[in-house]
Amino acid sequence: MAPQQGPAGPRRRLGAELRRLRLRREMTLDEVAELMTCSTSKISRLETGKGIPKMPDVNELIRIYDVASEAEQEMLRRLVGEGRTTGWWEPYVEGVHSERFVLDNPGRYPALETEAVEVALFSATFLHGLLQTREYANQLMSELLPHHSRDEISRLVEVRMHRQLRLVDPVRPLRVRAVLDEGLLCRSLATPADTVRQLQILTELGEHENVDLRVLPFDRGLHRAAAGPFTILGLPDSLADVVYVEGPAGDSYMDSPDEVRHYREVHADVSARALGPDDSRDMILGYLRRHQELRGAGR
Repeated sequence: MAPQQGPAGPRRRLGAELRRLRLRREMTLDEVAELMTCSTSKISRLETGKGIPKMPDVNELIRIYDVASEAEQEMLRRLVGEGRTTGWWEPYVEGVHSERFVLDNPGRYPALETEAVEVALFSATFLHGLLQTREYANQLMSELLPHHSRDEISRLVEVRMHRQLRLVDPVRPLRVRAVLDEGLLCRSLATPADTVRQLQILTELGEHENVDLRVLPFDRGLHRAAAGPFTILGLPDSLADVVYVEGPAGDSYMDSPDEVRHYREVHADVSARALGPDDSRDMILGYLRRHQELRGAGR
């Protein structure tokens, strides 16, 4: 069964509605916070969908914003309930400690990806989680999180495997537009068998109708995405899209229109420079044959 929808969508929809109501009353965040006797950051987090909504708070905001429509009140309260549900990933990450600058919030990205209808990405240093085999994910997480226990690594790997179910969901398949740097096809894993299996999975994924997989060859030179990998999460229902950037110094989430527009332009640029899906598959198969030959020579 594919992952269910999580609370991120309802929280962001609730936040958008609360912001609309505040602006309709021509009130500032500080003014609302003063009437609520709470911090301005609390109101801001509710409006951005980052805070967990509580019914008493929303009921008070309904009073402050003078929401007279019973249907509108009911809609806001329904979003509070939906925004407090448990995400499918939470049992996996419960108790998993965070390392400084890495994995600060192991549930935030799955929450957004669960709501997304499309993911556009560029991978340069390691494959995106949606494209990884279990062996690849385990080796990568073990390197990135050296202070985590084997049990914690195993649970985080399971989150990645569960996320991939969206790719084959017959009802709500996730559309993926992936551009991979050619260097990813050269890198060997712990065993030749692991490398071969990962390349085989890439060729299989590229055959899915909802997956557009392209390779950016070395000979295309420098490009706008040279600064590093990124993921654009396309969200439904007029919610603001989110750009996710992962790196050794921590994770960043950006959702301003200018930031999202910039990264969409960068993705369009590298997509245009990359090989088409058929030629990309041929290149992946070429690397697959080389690794198979190396594997055979090592026996």
